[in-house]
Amino acid sequence: MQLPPKVTQRAFDRLAEINADRSAPQALRIAVEGGGCSGFQYDIKLEETPASDDIVLEGGGQKVLIDPVSLPFLENAVIDFTDELIGARFVVENPNATSSCGCGISFSM
Repeated sequence: MQLPPKVTQRAFDRLAEINADRSAPQALRIAVEGGGCSGFQYDIKLEETPASDDIVLEGGGQKVLIDPVSLPFLENAVIDFTDELIGARFVVENPNATSSCGCGISFSM
């Protein structure tokens, strides 16, 4: 049994801010794809409708979507939102990654 990632309250709060002025709230999709400088990369985007086989993580009326192919790569990860001098973004803290590049988007296992 694979444990889904955890989503921080800060990430759900930021998603709520993004959706505050929308008539149809969007969910945050976190996917893992092949590519990037370390072998795998995160694809993080907003979507209106979950797929029928998505894992849906909910908090504060907000949703984070993960497809079943990406789930094994995200087991026990933490999805957070960070606001630093270099920019504000959703980030994935992944204990399964053995290395990552400087951008934080690409990783290897």
